[in-house]
Amino acid sequence: MNEGLVLPFDPAKPHFRLETWPPPPSFRRSDPRREPARRCCCPITRRTEQRDRPPHDAEMVLLATAVCTKAGKAIISRQFVEMTRTRIEGLLAAFPKLMNTGKQHTFVETESVRYVYQPLEKLYMVLITTKNSNILEDLETLRLFSRVIPEYCRVLEESEISEHCFDLIFAFDEIVALGYRENVNLAQIRTFTEMDSHEEKVFRAVRETQEREAKAEMRRKAKELQQARRDAERQGKKVPGYGGFGSGGISGSSAASMITDAIIEPEKPKMTSAVMRADAAGLACEAGLYIIRPSGPSKALKLGAKGKDVENFVDKLKLEGEQISSSTKRSSEVAKVLSPPVNVESVHLKVEEKISLTCGRDGGLQNLEVHGMIMLRVSDEKQGRIRLHVENDDKKGIQLQTHPNVDKKLFTTDSLIGLKNPEKSFPLNNDVGVLKWRLQTNDDAFIPLSINCWPSESATGCDVNIEYELQESTLELNDVTITIPVPAGVGAPLIGELDGEYRHDSRKNILEWNLPVIDAKNKTGSLEFSIAGQPNDFFPVTVSFVSKRNYCNIQVIGINHVDSNSPVRYSMETMLLVEKYEIL
Repeated sequence: MNEGLVLPFDPAKPHFRLETWPPPPSFRRSDPRREPARRCCCPITRRTEQRDRPPHDAEMVLLATAVCTKAGKAIISRQFVEMTRTRIEGLLAAFPKLMNTGKQHTFVETESVRYVYQPLEKLYMVLITTKNSNILEDLETLRLFSRVIPEYCRVLEESEISEHCFDLIFAFDEIVALGYRENVNLAQIRTFTEMDSHEEKVFRAVRETQEREAKAEMRRKAKELQQARRDAERQGKKVPGYGGFGSGGISGSSAASMITDAIIEPEKPKMTSAVMRADAAGLACEAGLYIIRPSGPSKALKLGAKGKDVENFVDKLKLEGEQISSSTKRSSEVAKVLSPPVNVESVHLKVEEKISLTCGRDGGLQNLEVHGMIMLRVSDEKQGRIRLHVENDDKKGIQLQTHPNVDKKLFTTDSLIGLKNPEKSFPLNNDVGVLKWRLQTNDDAFIPLSINCWPSESATGCDVNIEYELQESTLELNDVTITIPVPAGVGAPLIGELDGEYRHDSRKNILEWNLPVIDAKNKTGSLEFSIAGQPNDFFPVTVSFVSKRNYCNIQVIGINHVDSNSPVRYSMETMLLVEKYEIL
């Protein structure tokens, strides 16, 4: 075949050159379009590089990718060339009619385009390409698209795809640019979409260092002012004023206190994932991007915020029939903190325990430690001289220890917590630990919540059965989360039997089993799921929970005045927290 004349590529005129197709091998190797591009995590930089590339030949290009139903209804679609919404909907509507159910092909052609598809349970993953595209490359691209979807969607259903539509679009943009496949794998796509910036981490570390140095300098100045004031008082001189309002000034002590009070932790700027996602989608001009420098004139790119453009864009989507809903945080991601009592009296008690437990996967308690403390807070000076009556019904063999200022003999004989000197009062407006205890054992009978994880290998991977049992029936555990690690890159697990709720986090490669309450009425439960992997992939299993009842049976049953022995009104909060709870 006569390949004809090929002119050398002129970098100064990238859009004007004469060549025939296919070009000779030597030209292909020097063609900058075929060289692997250096990737950048900044979406604006990547899209600027893509915009400045020479135009591709219109013959061999991937036109669009979509996830549609078996009836041809588009759930999500991403076009890589100029194409109207009407045309893409028409192409997808015609797709089911062109398939031949009698043959096991993964593509179908028309006069103008080629459909390359893969079934996803009740859905189809479809690539629309030109007829001259490389079918082998298209199949490889299709497989990568199909692997991306389980990374963001727990189940392959229409509602789940719609909920994570923007996450999928951002991932699709990392695979194909201007109709051509990028040289990326699944791990790189995950890295690019997370947009983790090393420069941002360095900037934050430098800023925190500067803040710490500024605080230390302010404290040093405050100490110098206080020292100057004390020296002036010793010498009998008038304390100098610092600054002034009218004829008066600010004394050294007040100035020092003002400087000390000014040392407040500054609020760190927060960048929500929604803003970063909008930036990645190429909407930086509409949503607004601000690069903040610590000091000096800014030379960085600043794009003005155009809220009206965003509103107009949303209104257009609504007119086209799209449903726009605000994103909400998952309840399992909200911090599980027990709120203090609403009515806090002038005498307030806090009974807090922290548990740390390690078990083996085959059974057997390796270590259990419980640390508890009773903290007293007095906010009224009249209620300072009091005694606490403690009831100890523990039979686990805990070790008790009182505060050094507490009368140990009184506590041993009468179970009363009071100061050695009855004439003194407890400190005001301070949380004072008056009694603490510790329990350490490796006896299986003391496990409050037992977890049994049993993975079994099968032909397709592993069938995992997990069950829990509350052995300490007096406890009521709230916000229980059992976290099971799962293999990466194998998709979402197939859930069978389930008590409670679950959530699969494909980025952290974990499966969270959430139970709102475990008590005597709900002592046992189980979870079954199947996924590709080995038995060792599902350990260690971690557990977290909170409880309003303590593990060791120690309570304060009354508070009395030292002199009159009359009862004192008080409030009390009890909590049991988890420091570590692992099944290895």
